[in-house]
Amino acid sequence: MENDLHLSQHISKRFNQELEEVRNQVLKMGGLVEQQVADGLVSLLEADTKMAQKVIDTDVMVNKMEVDIDETCTEILARRQPAASDLRLMISIIKTITDLERIGDEAEKLGVNALELSNNEAGAREFIELQNLGENVKKMLNRSLNAYARMDVAEALDIIQSDKKINKEFDNISRLLVIKMMEDPREIKNALRISWCARALERIGDHTKNICEYIVYLVKGKDVRHTSLDKIRKQIES
Repeated sequence: MENDLHLSQHISKRFNQELEEVRNQVLKMGGLVEQQVADGLVSLLEADTKMAQKVIDTDVMVNKMEVDIDETCTEILARRQPAASDLRLMISIIKTITDLERIGDEAEKLGVNALELSNNEAGAREFIELQNLGENVKKMLNRSLNAYARMDVAEALDIIQSDKKINKEFDNISRLLVIKMMEDPREIKNALRISWCARALERIGDHTKNICEYIVYLVKGKDVRHTSLDKIRKQIES
């Protein structure tokens, strides 16, 4: 954990426990969402309808976890009235679980479209580019959760940079799908569904980037949303 942040120096040991417990809840939610994304990609690429339904069903659990953690944070804010880094922790948690819930929604879209594409011979399995995009998004999400657990600003900044690669891969898939639809109009319906899946993966990358920005905010006290990476580094150094 970064030296800038001190989350275990309170007179009340119970307050320390509450902060640690809520952080652990966020990481547990993150683990569930990470698995949901991985399963969604498998269901799509392997036309696994059982896995697709599991991904869809899991979204209910993700939504419940968001509500539960939000309520816990509200109680802590009301009872403890935290300040400084403790207040930043509460704010960052509330924002992080919102992005995690939205990642779950995007993963659900993978499951829904996997069910629709499962009976088509020319489905998502033909698109190695979609698999590459999915694997890179999974890696990005895993790294962000590890960075959140360690409050690792350097890693968070590196992950923010990697979002550019995700965007380029999405643009490449979009171009390929447009060409496919122009060459064979009969493939328009399937190509659109694959396009929606690619967009869902790209959005997961965006939400993951947001989580990394919250890490910077939590540790450094700098709001770096909607800021270029160069400006973020200058803000941190100043």
